[in-house]
Amino acid sequence: MSKNGRTIRDKILGLVREPDYRPQDRNEIAEALGAKGRDRVLVRRTLQELERAGDLVRIRKNRYVLPSEADLIAGKLSIHQAGFGFLVPEKSGEADIFVAAENTGTAMNGDRVVVRINRDVPARARKARAGQRTEGRVIRILERARDTIVGTLQRSKNFYYVVPDDPRIVHNVYVQRPEDRPVNVGDKVVVRLEDWQSRHVNPEGEIVEVLGASDAPGIDMLSIIRKYGLPTEFPRKVIDEANQIPTSVEQRMLTGRKDLRGDFIVTVDPDDARDFDDAINVEKTDNGNWKLGVHIADVSAYVTPNGALDREARRRGNSVYLPDRVIPMLPERLSTGVCSLNPEVDRLTFSVFIEFDRNGRAKMADFARSVIRSAKRLTYKEAYAILQSRPDGELGRRMHTAWELASLLRRKRFEHGSLDLDFPEVKVYVDDKGKPVRLERVENDESHQLIEEFMLAANEAVARELRHRSIPTTFRVHEDPDPEKLGEYREFILSFGYKVGDLSNRKEVQRFLASVRGKPEEQALKIGLLKSLKRARYAAQPLGHYGLAKANYLHFTSPIRRYADLIVHRSLADRNSSRRAKIDIGQLESLAQHISDTERNAADAEIESVRLKKLQFFQQQLDDRNPQVFRAAIIDIRNYGLVVELPDAIVTGLVHVSALNNDFYRFDAVQRRLIGQRSNRRYSVGDEIRVFVARVDTFKQQIDFAIADSAEKGRGRRR
Repeated sequence: MSKNGRTIRDKILGLVREPDYRPQDRNEIAEALGAKGRDRVLVRRTLQELERAGDLVRIRKNRYVLPSEADLIAGKLSIHQAGFGFLVPEKSGEADIFVAAENTGTAMNGDRVVVRINRDVPARARKARAGQRTEGRVIRILERARDTIVGTLQRSKNFYYVVPDDPRIVHNVYVQRPEDRPVNVGDKVVVRLEDWQSRHVNPEGEIVEVLGASDAPGIDMLSIIRKYGLPTEFPRKVIDEANQIPTSVEQRMLTGRKDLRGDFIVTVDPDDARDFDDAINVEKTDNGNWKLGVHIADVSAYVTPNGALDREARRRGNSVYLPDRVIPMLPERLSTGVCSLNPEVDRLTFSVFIEFDRNGRAKMADFARSVIRSAKRLTYKEAYAILQSRPDGELGRRMHTAWELASLLRRKRFEHGSLDLDFPEVKVYVDDKGKPVRLERVENDESHQLIEEFMLAANEAVARELRHRSIPTTFRVHEDPDPEKLGEYREFILSFGYKVGDLSNRKEVQRFLASVRGKPEEQALKIGLLKSLKRARYAAQPLGHYGLAKANYLHFTSPIRRYADLIVHRSLADRNSSRRAKIDIGQLESLAQHISDTERNAADAEIESVRLKKLQFFQQQLDDRNPQVFRAAIIDIRNYGLVVELPDAIVTGLVHVSALNNDFYRFDAVQRRLIGQRSNRRYSVGDEIRVFVARVDTFKQQIDFAIADSAEKGRGRRR
């Protein structure tokens, strides 16, 4: 905004903040400010910008007021599959607002909206619906998260309509069958929504893209790509700029760099990784200290600020990893080429050197742009095998030395309050047509923990350095949780029969997490904890990281796949420059919000794509009439059946009480178990059973299981 624009903005805000201000429309505000001619146009434009930003809201007869003066709050709406939602206020520190399903209006998940606080909701109703949270109603949509939806084309007797893929959109969308392109009932299509004013009538839209038959190979992932607005191709200018970059490190680029090509440096990554952006080496000194080197791909050496590559990377924000493909932040010429720390080739890096004493305390840290030549590329499985064997040869000895330091750092981190929120993951393997053929559980074993600890150490060291020098950058923050949400989570824990104290005490959270480790309900309880915590995000201020118990933290170690890390690299490179670029904190905060949004969007797409492939995996077993038998743990019991989790697939489903057809089962609500009326057979939380898939509902994303054999139909086995 121009200087004059900033002046108008300040004048408008000053006017509406005056004690005797009464709500005025845009013409009255312009008149009150003495604006004439072009300035009146600027007043109107500035009012629109302030409204979009949530700094002002319009009430009756289009009059402007401060949101707080009218019990109005702007923010993003997060809608649950059951229909209700929560408004996440744009101003940090404010509690979420519960929005009942009937009060969401035509707002959809992710929309920026204005909510009016509902002060007259009876306390009993509020407690039943939303705990003790404040409740509100959507009165205006400021900005749609997306103007398109993806769904399946259907036809009734008189008209065509599209059933949205997103179950949170409960209305079908009326459409006209396009005459300019072939489309059939059952095809996946992209629909641009028209203006939708009332939730009591179905929205209408226009089919703008036909993706193909729902069951055609690749259409499922293409639907997710369109649903989340993910880019599939790089613009021509970006490719042209990337093609100007040499495919190998040129001699002229080594000037001023620390030469580490003689050091024994290794990378450790997943089996199928194609881009390697971090490498490590560890040495133990004669006095019992350790020297850690963390070497990160120097993407900033190739991607110049505001160039075509930089603008596209900033727009994307991060890479996205789907089961059948990667949507990279940078073109492959960089991401899997000259920026990837492939073995036995020269690569430009940004290195962090940290010396730890024998107790694992960081004594000093140094930073340098460098050049390395990785001696070995290890997969996590190879690294784990080395760590489980006796140290043999230079590689074995070095990896064992590295684990000695990493295990010490890990132990110290938890002693200082870090929370164990790691989850096992399941990798879905697909064939060349995208068909899921195998599920493999990926454990957070010593090989993963080794790399994790060193990356955490490097990130913290860089954060301390930049904060100490007061250099603006993007920090990774995880603010303290809302006490109300922790209170609600405590009630959730008690329902599982665990005793727990004050969860605002970090030590109590740690004690509880340790008490559920290895229990069948561990996954459900840890997910519940995550939902009660605030979401980690990027910010221009170092607000601390609650989960890691660190005052200073940022992301430095993955610049190939995260734009936040590229920002940090540039900040670190400028730390000693006398001509350090001036950074506008407002622009930096806006950029931090943008990459937080792209990260969340990518995470949602990745989660949904994996969940969809798991559903397809189980559906195929039904289609083939040869379902695989899985071990399962009972994690909850309801009057309608057993809620089970398959630990080898990380899938939750239901064994409906009707499937327990060998007896009539009575629900014991106090002890949370099902008891056979005739046989006295019992199912309790924590029992281990064996199940196979009985039904898959892809739209509702639900799986029903049945108990596998008669031997398991008696009392379940305790784990």
